[in-house]
Amino acid sequence: MTAVTVGEAAAQVGLTAHTLRWYEQEGLVRPVERDPAGRRRYTEQDLNWLTMLTKLRRTGMPVRDMRRYAELARLGDRTIADRRRLFEQHRDRVLARIAELQQDLEAINHKIDLYAEMERPG
Repeated sequence: MTAVTVGEAAAQVGLTAHTLRWYEQEGLVRPVERDPAGRRRYTEQDLNWLTMLTKLRRTGMPVRDMRRYAELARLGDRTIADRRRLFEQHRDRVLARIAELQQDLEAINHKIDLYAEMERPG
């Protein structure tokens, strides 16, 4: 695969170019290769990594945990157990949030049903 520009990478993973640069500055992304003119060029491996980071962020993982994950991944296979534990802890937080959202949705649906009943004639 040919490497893509920062703008193309941003569009593919659903982030802004500014956010991609920030991820790199924060150590969430390894330094991205540059073309002869000094412009960032993102590989498929980079895009896969960024896609995972966006999923973690979208599910509420704190940046400090994302940074820890990146550090552990760079250390290689000896950190697999630590990475698994990090993901298990995050999964538990996501599942708790889903349960909260389900309860909130039930309350919303109750109100919808109540108002629909009140709108019915007679």
